[in-house]
Amino acid sequence: MRISGGGTAGGAPGRSLGESGPHPLHGSATGSAPQRPTAVPGDEGAASEQMGYRGPTACAAAGITYRQLDYWARTGLVEPSVRPAYGSGTQRLYSFRDVVVLKIVKRFLDTGVSLQNIRTTVQHLRERGFRDLERMTLMSDGATVYECTSPDEVHALLQGGQGIFGIAVGVVWRDVESALSQLHGERIDTGETIVGHHPGDELARRRNRAV
Repeated sequence: MRISGGGTAGGAPGRSLGESGPHPLHGSATGSAPQRPTAVPGDEGAASEQMGYRGPTACAAAGITYRQLDYWARTGLVEPSVRPAYGSGTQRLYSFRDVVVLKIVKRFLDTGVSLQNIRTTVQHLRERGFRDLERMTLMSDGATVYECTSPDEVHALLQGGQGIFGIAVGVVWRDVESALSQLHGERIDTGETIVGHHPGDELARRRNRAV
């Protein structure tokens, strides 16, 4: 489905929601937004819901600078869903899902996708269920962003010359998960800092035991 952008690059006609294959899904900027699947409550898992990550941690896991993070938050591109910055002295707190979206935005910007299309894509990602994201592939030809949920849909776009860059959201998900496991997080309910596990720590312990 097309998430954002103009007409299809290969000249393929747009198809209505519900038909098989990758079909257009217009953002609010291109007209009335069609009904989208509703996120399943509680499908994020208890662990994800209970953890938040401060700005520097989110930057490290997403591969962005703090300047980018701050600008995207202030302009509403990617805002922290756990805790915004209310003023001087307050720390933004990002959810795991926020960090995944940050990494996706960075990849799209690096490939020249327009900011308007990225905004529409971010809104679409936020409206999808957590499990939907794991099996989603985002494709772009630079002017348009498409959502594919099966290998057949990806193949159809590639055959039509419509998708030249793809992001497997599940792969980004696992990359972020791996990065955050080695960084500090914060329990949302208690504010307790959770120290991440660093592979070097385990290696040092093994060496000490061998001595």
